[in-house]
Amino acid sequence: MSIFTGSAVALVTPFKEDGAVDYGKLKELVEYHVANETDAIVICGTTGEASTMTEEEHMEVIRKCIEYVNKRIPVIAGTGSNCTQTAIELSVEAEKAGADALLVVTPYYNKATQNGLIQHYTAIAEAVNIPIIMYNVPGRTGCNIQPATAVALAKKVKNIVAIKEASGNISQVVKLAQLADGCIDIYSGNDDQVVPLLALGGKGVISVTANIIPKDVHDMVQKYLDGDVAGSLALQLKAIDLCDAMFCEVNPIPVKKAVELAGLCGGYVRMPMTEAEPASVEKIKKAMTNYGLKLA
Repeated sequence: MSIFTGSAVALVTPFKEDGAVDYGKLKELVEYHVANETDAIVICGTTGEASTMTEEEHMEVIRKCIEYVNKRIPVIAGTGSNCTQTAIELSVEAEKAGADALLVVTPYYNKATQNGLIQHYTAIAEAVNIPIIMYNVPGRTGCNIQPATAVALAKKVKNIVAIKEASGNISQVVKLAQLADGCIDIYSGNDDQVVPLLALGGKGVISVTANIIPKDVHDMVQKYLDGDVAGSLALQLKAIDLCDAMFCEVNPIPVKKAVELAGLCGGYVRMPMTEAEPASVEKIKKAMTNYGLKLA
């Protein structure tokens, strides 16, 4: 059984002006997404700025999210690291906290060979009992999970069950789908490629844009799965300019500004992320307004 089918939001972590985690706003965001039919929550991923949290903060945000969700939808905890032992420790703690699954990014900066990736993911998976989604985003990590490697892991390790594909390389995903032949769930990691990945047998999307249009991203996937391909495509095309705006600067800078403009939470980011440049703010405002979103 899939961890989820549909739209998982790559949730922002709300901060206060002094940089502290705003747990009150985190709870409000959880309620907003449950009410708007988000199918799962990914907490402490790239968009959640986990890379600038201490390990204690990282785990507390995961614990609080799990508490606030209270089993209504799956919570997928981001526990990846470029240190295998750190990833193991975070993964074990997230399982203890009640996470439904883990999102584990490839090692970054030090990277890894394909054999190294197999050893890295196998070690993490063997330390826990909950399912793992591998996260392939070579544009940020400099490390690419080749299709054959992903399939080998899925076939060898029982709780490696899915991959978030954010390479942007559709040809690579086609090869992955061919080799996998259904042995691994594929989720789009790019908001502008949801329908193409669904056409390749994908189960849904882990979405940045869902932070501000959760119901529409859910509907985009659900319509496709219900056989309304034209309706799904219409939503995909409608959202393209908004998706582009969410990546006009390094993620999560634009989406943090967008959630602020939508009145959902403060848009504060932690260094080395910085506030969106004025031209970017105007682009985000224009895309949101054109989409039909009201600005706070």
